[in-house]
Amino acid sequence: MSFQLLLAIGLIVVALSGLRVAQEYERGVVFRLGRYTGMRGPGLYWIIPLSIERAVRIDIRTRTVSAEQQETITRDSVTIKVNAVLWYRIVDAARAVIEVADAPAAVYQLALTGLRNIIGQHDLDEVLQERTKINALLHESIAGSTKAWGLEVQRFEMKDVELPVAMQQVMAMQAEAIREKRARLIKAEAEQEASAKLAAAAAQIATNPAALELRRMQMISEVGAENNSTTVIMIPSDFVSLAHNLSDYVAAGRRSV
Repeated sequence: MSFQLLLAIGLIVVALSGLRVAQEYERGVVFRLGRYTGMRGPGLYWIIPLSIERAVRIDIRTRTVSAEQQETITRDSVTIKVNAVLWYRIVDAARAVIEVADAPAAVYQLALTGLRNIIGQHDLDEVLQERTKINALLHESIAGSTKAWGLEVQRFEMKDVELPVAMQQVMAMQAEAIREKRARLIKAEAEQEASAKLAAAAAQIATNPAALELRRMQMISEVGAENNSTTVIMIPSDFVSLAHNLSDYVAAGRRSV
């Protein structure tokens, strides 16, 4: 085999060694003799071999990072443990390689720092009840810094808040006190409505004394039906006088007959 043929085969092999393939979700950041020259991909592209050009492959898909549980102190001096989740993606592959040594690690540490800072600026009630506001502040706390690295923070949210056992007991007592307060208010409103109804009934009965006596007789009948006991009935003097007059009237009628 001639030297020219071997040289040609060697050149072809060297040339083919410069071929690269980037997936649809990947980009190749190309450096020529240490200087950035541009991006390649997706698809098939070629770089100068023999270490003249070097391609750094970057994944531009959205990444999900679960921040480890952080023990931090709220503004009202309550120690809590917080978990959070971060979603981000690389929007400028060149900056993600040139501006920061390890973009995923840098974003992770920045997220932990932002989480502790934001929690420390709010009271426990705000952390538990205003999660939407806290999540927005978490996003703002790291979005500016990551933009300079060619990264876009899509979401940064708290996942779980763990309270000390003593604080859980205090909050349970507080919730029970609130429920008891509501129950007493409802009972007081019911008694107020009942008293208003009774007052209206008493005013109506006062205009007709006979209605009061009928109500009394009805109540006596109900008591006698429920309990086997002797009932003493106090009859008003008006009823006694009316009964005597009625008996005298009946006797006089009989004599006249």
